[in-house]
Amino acid sequence: MRLLFLGDMVGKTGRTAVWEQLPGLISDFKLDFVIVNGENAAGGFGITEEIFRETISAGADVVTTGNHVWDQRDALAFAPREERFLRPSNFPKGTPGRGSGVYIARNGARVLVANIMGRVFMHPELDDPFQAGERELAACPLGEQADAVVIDFHAEATSEKMCFAHFVDGRASLVVGTHTHQPTGDHHILNGGTGYISDAGMCGDYDSSLGMDKEEPLNRFLSKVPKGRFEAATGPATLCGVGVDISDRSGLTERIAPFRRGPRLEETAPSFWS
Repeated sequence: MRLLFLGDMVGKTGRTAVWEQLPGLISDFKLDFVIVNGENAAGGFGITEEIFRETISAGADVVTTGNHVWDQRDALAFAPREERFLRPSNFPKGTPGRGSGVYIARNGARVLVANIMGRVFMHPELDDPFQAGERELAACPLGEQADAVVIDFHAEATSEKMCFAHFVDGRASLVVGTHTHQPTGDHHILNGGTGYISDAGMCGDYDSSLGMDKEEPLNRFLSKVPKGRFEAATGPATLCGVGVDISDRSGLTERIAPFRRGPRLEETAPSFWS
Protein backbone atom coordinates (compact mmCIF):
# COMPACT_ATOMS: atom_id res chain seq x y z
CA MET A 1 0.00 0.00 0.00
CA ARG A 2 1.30 3.42 -0.95
CA LEU A 3 0.49 6.15 1.57
CA LEU A 4 1.15 9.90 1.76
CA PHE A 5 0.88 11.89 4.98
CA LEU A 6 0.88 15.69 4.66
CA GLY A 7 1.73 17.84 7.69
CA ASP A 8 -0.29 20.66 9.22
CA MET A 9 -2.02 22.89 6.66
CA VAL A 10 -1.51 26.50 7.75
CA GLY A 11 -3.88 29.19 6.55
CA LYS A 12 -5.30 29.84 3.12
CA THR A 13 -2.02 29.45 1.27
CA GLY A 14 -1.39 26.03 2.82
CA ARG A 15 -4.85 24.59 2.33
CA THR A 16 -5.15 25.96 -1.23
CA ALA A 17 -1.84 24.37 -2.20
CA VAL A 18 -3.05 21.02 -0.86
CA TRP A 19 -6.38 21.28 -2.67
CA GLU A 20 -4.70 22.22 -5.96
CA GLN A 21 -1.90 19.66 -5.90
CA LEU A 22 -3.34 16.63 -4.13
CA PRO A 23 -5.44 15.26 -7.03
CA GLY A 24 -2.35 15.26 -9.25
CA LEU A 25 -0.21 13.64 -6.56
CA ILE A 26 -2.73 10.83 -6.12
CA SER A 27 -2.79 10.23 -9.86
CA ASP A 28 0.94 10.62 -10.55
CA PHE A 29 2.14 8.47 -7.64
CA LYS A 30 -0.81 6.05 -7.64
CA LEU A 31 -1.48 6.72 -3.97
CA ASP A 32 -3.73 4.29 -2.13
CA PHE A 33 -4.33 6.44 0.94
CA VAL A 34 -3.79 10.08 2.00
CA ILE A 35 -3.88 11.64 5.47
CA VAL A 36 -3.71 15.40 6.00
CA ASN A 37 -3.38 17.24 9.31
CA GLY A 38 -5.77 20.19 9.16
CA GLU A 39 -5.67 21.77 12.62
CA ASN A 40 -4.21 25.11 11.44
CA ALA A 41 -6.12 25.40 8.17
CA ALA A 42 -8.48 28.25 9.14
CA GLY A 43 -6.25 31.32 9.37
CA GLY A 44 -3.69 29.30 11.30
CA PHE A 45 -6.11 28.39 14.09
CA GLY A 46 -8.42 25.39 13.80
CA ILE A 47 -10.54 24.18 10.92
CA THR A 48 -14.07 24.75 9.62
CA GLU A 49 -16.48 22.26 8.12
CA GLU A 50 -16.14 23.88 4.70
CA ILE A 51 -12.35 23.53 4.79
CA PHE A 52 -12.63 19.94 5.99
CA ARG A 53 -14.99 19.02 3.15
CA GLU A 54 -12.82 20.73 0.53
CA THR A 55 -9.82 18.74 1.79
CA ILE A 56 -11.75 15.48 1.52
CA SER A 57 -12.99 16.47 -1.94
CA ALA A 58 -9.39 17.07 -3.04
CA GLY A 59 -8.59 13.44 -2.24
CA ALA A 60 -7.69 13.22 1.45
CA ASP A 61 -9.06 10.07 3.06
CA VAL A 62 -8.75 11.37 6.63
CA VAL A 63 -8.12 14.77 8.24
CA THR A 64 -6.37 14.72 11.62
CA THR A 65 -5.90 17.58 14.08
CA GLY A 66 -4.27 18.40 17.43
CA ASN A 67 -4.29 21.03 20.15
CA HIS A 68 -5.99 23.65 17.92
CA VAL A 69 -8.88 21.38 16.97
CA TRP A 70 -11.52 23.47 18.76
CA ASP A 71 -10.20 26.95 17.87
CA GLN A 72 -13.09 27.28 15.41
CA ARG A 73 -16.33 26.61 17.28
CA ASP A 74 -17.73 25.17 14.07
CA ALA A 75 -15.63 22.07 14.70
CA LEU A 76 -17.60 21.17 17.82
CA ALA A 77 -20.73 20.95 15.68
CA PHE A 78 -19.46 18.96 12.72
CA ALA A 79 -16.94 16.66 14.48
CA PRO A 80 -19.60 14.17 15.69
CA ARG A 81 -21.06 13.61 12.23
CA GLU A 82 -17.91 13.48 10.08
CA GLU A 83 -16.30 10.05 10.30
CA ARG A 84 -13.22 11.17 8.38
CA PHE A 85 -12.47 13.99 10.82
CA LEU A 86 -10.33 13.03 13.81
CA ARG A 87 -9.46 14.86 17.01
CA PRO A 88 -6.94 13.46 19.52
CA SER A 89 -8.29 10.24 20.98
CA ASN A 90 -6.97 11.03 24.46
CA PHE A 91 -9.41 13.89 25.02
CA PRO A 92 -11.67 13.07 28.01
CA LYS A 93 -14.63 10.77 27.54
CA GLY A 94 -17.61 12.70 26.20
CA THR A 95 -15.59 15.06 23.98
CA PRO A 96 -17.33 15.53 20.61
CA GLY A 97 -16.04 13.59 17.65
CA ARG A 98 -13.78 10.56 17.39
CA GLY A 99 -10.10 9.89 17.83
CA SER A 100 -9.73 7.03 15.41
CA GLY A 101 -11.42 5.17 12.60
CA VAL A 102 -10.99 2.34 10.12
CA TYR A 103 -11.10 3.37 6.47
CA ILE A 104 -10.90 1.49 3.18
CA ALA A 105 -7.96 2.45 0.98
CA ARG A 106 -8.12 2.58 -2.81
CA ASN A 107 -6.48 -0.86 -2.95
CA GLY A 108 -9.11 -2.31 -0.59
CA ALA A 109 -6.92 -2.38 2.52
CA ARG A 110 -8.40 -1.61 5.93
CA VAL A 111 -6.50 1.32 7.47
CA LEU A 112 -6.79 2.22 11.14
CA VAL A 113 -5.91 5.90 11.63
CA ALA A 114 -5.53 7.18 15.18
CA ASN A 115 -4.89 10.77 16.26
CA ILE A 116 -3.11 11.03 19.64
CA MET A 117 -1.70 14.11 21.38
CA GLY A 118 1.40 14.20 23.56
CA ARG A 119 1.56 15.87 26.96
CA VAL A 120 5.10 17.30 27.28
CA PHE A 121 4.97 21.12 26.82
CA MET A 122 1.43 20.77 25.39
CA HIS A 123 -1.82 22.49 26.32
CA PRO A 124 -4.37 21.28 27.13
CA GLU A 125 -2.78 18.34 28.94
CA LEU A 126 -4.79 15.33 27.89
CA ASP A 127 -5.02 11.74 29.14
CA ASP A 128 -1.98 9.47 28.95
CA PRO A 129 -1.10 9.08 25.24
CA PHE A 130 0.58 5.73 25.81
CA GLN A 131 -2.56 4.26 27.34
CA ALA A 132 -4.59 5.79 24.51
CA GLY A 133 -2.34 4.13 21.97
CA GLU A 134 -2.62 0.81 23.77
CA ARG A 135 -6.41 1.03 23.69
CA GLU A 136 -6.47 1.82 19.97
CA LEU A 137 -4.17 -1.09 19.10
CA ALA A 138 -6.00 -3.53 21.36
CA ALA A 139 -9.36 -2.63 19.81
CA CYS A 140 -8.11 -2.98 16.23
CA PRO A 141 -4.90 -5.03 16.02
CA LEU A 142 -2.65 -4.90 12.98
CA GLY A 143 -3.05 -8.06 10.96
CA GLU A 144 -6.48 -8.81 12.39
CA GLN A 145 -9.03 -5.97 12.12
CA ALA A 146 -6.58 -3.69 10.28
CA ASP A 147 -4.25 -4.20 7.33
CA ALA A 148 -2.36 -1.02 8.23
CA VAL A 149 -2.20 1.23 11.30
CA VAL A 150 -1.16 4.88 11.08
CA ILE A 151 -0.83 7.14 14.12
CA ASP A 152 -0.61 10.94 13.94
CA PHE A 153 1.22 11.72 17.19
CA HIS A 154 0.72 15.45 17.72
CA ALA A 155 3.37 16.59 20.19
CA GLU A 156 6.13 19.08 20.95
CA ALA A 157 8.91 16.96 22.45
CA THR A 158 10.80 14.68 20.09
CA SER A 159 11.68 12.43 23.03
CA GLU A 160 8.00 11.79 23.69
CA LYS A 161 7.35 11.13 20.01
CA MET A 162 10.26 8.73 19.74
CA CYS A 163 9.36 6.83 22.90
CA PHE A 164 5.77 6.48 21.74
CA ALA A 165 6.97 5.08 18.42
CA HIS A 166 9.17 2.53 20.18
CA PHE A 167 6.19 1.66 22.41
CA VAL A 168 4.09 0.68 19.38
CA ASP A 169 6.95 -0.65 17.23
CA GLY A 170 5.84 -3.74 15.35
CA ARG A 171 2.19 -3.05 16.16
CA ALA A 172 1.72 0.04 13.96
CA SER A 173 2.66 0.59 10.34
CA LEU A 174 3.62 4.23 10.75
CA VAL A 175 3.96 6.89 13.45
CA VAL A 176 4.13 10.45 12.15
CA GLY A 177 4.92 13.37 14.43
CA THR A 178 3.09 16.64 13.83
CA HIS A 179 2.75 20.03 15.57
CA THR A 180 6.18 21.71 15.29
CA HIS A 181 5.72 22.57 11.59
CA GLN A 182 9.40 21.83 10.88
CA PRO A 183 10.19 18.75 8.75
CA THR A 184 12.78 16.52 10.37
CA GLY A 185 15.40 14.35 8.68
CA ASP A 186 15.07 11.31 10.93
CA HIS A 187 12.69 9.22 8.84
CA HIS A 188 13.53 5.55 9.31
CA ILE A 189 12.11 2.13 10.03
CA LEU A 190 12.29 0.94 13.64
CA ASN A 191 13.53 -2.52 14.57
CA GLY A 192 10.03 -3.98 14.66
CA GLY A 193 9.06 -2.57 11.26
CA THR A 194 7.21 0.63 12.20
CA GLY A 195 7.99 3.64 10.02
CA TYR A 196 8.76 6.83 11.93
CA ILE A 197 9.47 10.54 11.48
CA SER A 198 9.59 13.09 14.33
CA ASP A 199 7.74 15.75 12.35
CA ALA A 200 6.22 15.78 8.89
CA GLY A 201 6.51 19.58 8.66
CA MET A 202 3.73 21.86 7.48
CA CYS A 203 1.92 22.78 4.30
CA GLY A 204 2.32 26.54 4.33
CA ASP A 205 4.55 29.54 3.67
CA TYR A 206 8.06 28.86 5.01
CA ASP A 207 8.98 32.56 4.73
CA SER A 208 7.34 32.88 8.12
CA SER A 209 7.40 31.85 11.76
CA LEU A 210 5.82 28.38 11.74
CA GLY A 211 3.48 29.49 8.98
CA MET A 212 2.49 32.76 10.63
CA ASP A 213 3.47 36.19 9.33
CA LYS A 214 6.87 36.72 10.96
CA GLU A 215 6.54 40.37 12.02
CA GLU A 216 4.34 39.90 15.11
CA PRO A 217 6.19 36.84 16.48
CA LEU A 218 9.48 38.68 15.98
CA ASN A 219 8.07 41.76 17.72
CA ARG A 220 7.05 39.70 20.73
CA PHE A 221 10.51 38.16 21.03
CA LEU A 222 12.12 41.60 20.85
CA SER A 223 9.73 43.80 22.84
CA LYS A 224 7.57 41.36 24.86
CA VAL A 225 4.64 43.71 24.06
CA PRO A 226 1.99 42.43 21.61
CA LYS A 227 1.15 44.82 18.78
CA GLY A 228 -1.51 42.70 17.13
CA ARG A 229 -2.76 39.22 16.42
CA PHE A 230 -0.84 36.41 14.80
CA GLU A 231 -1.87 36.13 11.16
CA ALA A 232 -1.13 33.29 8.74
CA ALA A 233 1.56 34.12 6.20
CA THR A 234 0.28 34.49 2.65
CA GLY A 235 3.29 33.69 0.47
CA PRO A 236 3.60 30.61 -1.76
CA ALA A 237 3.23 27.37 0.17
CA THR A 238 5.54 24.39 0.35
CA LEU A 239 3.92 21.01 0.91
CA CYS A 240 5.70 18.83 3.45
CA GLY A 241 5.01 15.28 4.49
CA VAL A 242 6.21 11.72 4.33
CA GLY A 243 5.60 8.86 1.93
CA VAL A 244 5.66 5.18 2.74
CA ASP A 245 5.16 1.83 1.12
CA ILE A 246 3.46 -0.57 3.52
CA SER A 247 3.67 -4.32 3.06
CA ASP A 248 0.41 -5.96 2.01
CA ARG A 249 1.59 -9.10 3.82
CA SER A 250 2.78 -7.80 7.21
CA GLY A 251 1.23 -4.33 7.38
CA LEU A 252 4.63 -2.90 8.33
CA THR A 253 6.66 -0.24 6.55
CA GLU A 254 8.92 -1.41 3.76
CA ARG A 255 10.18 2.01 2.61
CA ILE A 256 9.90 5.56 3.91
CA ALA A 257 11.05 8.94 2.59
CA PRO A 258 10.19 12.63 3.04
CA PHE A 259 7.99 14.51 0.61
CA ARG A 260 8.55 18.23 -0.02
CA ARG A 261 7.26 20.33 -2.90
CA GLY A 262 7.36 24.11 -3.10
CA PRO A 263 9.54 27.19 -3.40
CA ARG A 264 11.35 27.38 -0.03
CA LEU A 265 12.73 23.94 0.82
CA GLU A 266 14.67 21.48 -1.26
CA GLU A 267 12.13 19.46 -3.19
CA THR A 268 12.10 15.72 -2.69
CA ALA A 269 9.76 12.81 -3.19
CA PRO A 270 10.16 9.11 -2.45
CA SER A 271 12.45 7.70 -5.16
CA PHE A 272 10.70 4.35 -4.84
CA TRP A 273 7.56 6.00 -6.23
CA SER A 274 9.22 6.67 -9.58
